[in-house]
Amino acid sequence: MSLENLVSVTFSDKELHQLAHGINAIKEVLLGKAINFAPEQREQYERIANQNKLIVDKAKSYMDQHLDWIPPFLDKEEFDRDYATQQQIETHVQLFENLSQQLIDTKTLIGYTNYSSALSFYRMMRYLAGKNEPGATSVYQDMKALFKKNGSSPDNIEA
Repeated sequence: MSLENLVSVTFSDKELHQLAHGINAIKEVLLGKAINFAPEQREQYERIANQNKLIVDKAKSYMDQHLDWIPPFLDKEEFDRDYATQQQIETHVQLFENLSQQLIDTKTLIGYTNYSSALSFYRMMRYLAGKNEPGATSVYQDMKALFKKNGSSPDNIEA
């Protein structure tokens, strides 16, 4: 009985080239513009939550209506540039997050099916080693050692 194949995806060389070319084009556009925080900086400058975005939007609206109320130390032109850029980036971030999640989910499913197939092969090697099939014992022992490294017991695996 064959295992159910949960996903069947392949990429042609042309498609992989297109992906790499597209990613490189994006990197080129972002070069010198995108920031890459250290982990402690990410904590310091957390993303603003939706409620805080509403506050920023409301403040922008009032600043646009009442220029004379803007504090003299606040650079309104810079605020407007940052506001517009943040809006532009947000649209692309959502798209990239969606695409990234699709790739992660596809990779996860492929990994799951590969691991299930590998376990089936391992069980077959265990069976063949028990039947003294020539060469099977060394393959079984070699694979069994891999399970000891990750702390699982290969002879009790259900998946």
